[in-house]
Amino acid sequence: MDVKPGSRWKSAVCDAQIVVVRPPKQAGTLQCGGVAVLDLNDPATSSGDVHPDHAGGVLVGKRYTDLDSGIEVLGAKAGKGSLAFDGRALQLKDAKPLPASD
Repeated sequence: MDVKPGSRWKSAVCDAQIVVVRPPKQAGTLQCGGVAVLDLNDPATSSGDVHPDHAGGVLVGKRYTDLDSGIEVLGAKAGKGSLAFDGRALQLKDAKPLPASD
């Protein structure tokens, strides 16, 4: 799986779509709903069920990251499956606080 910046992926088991913002430091498998994601241009349609342990959902416009691998992705389309990289759940990235204005 060639996970590079700007590459777009879709879930194989729900409607989620994601864009890679920062690639991982090492090769691995990006997953959604407990299953490897598919290239956005892949003609396959979403089928099957989201694994119950991976049903946290993807939100549009939110960034998800994994500290171990360094990968960062952006939710482009919402879905029921949660994101993982090599089996490790991606965490919702906190927004940077705005500077105080006096």
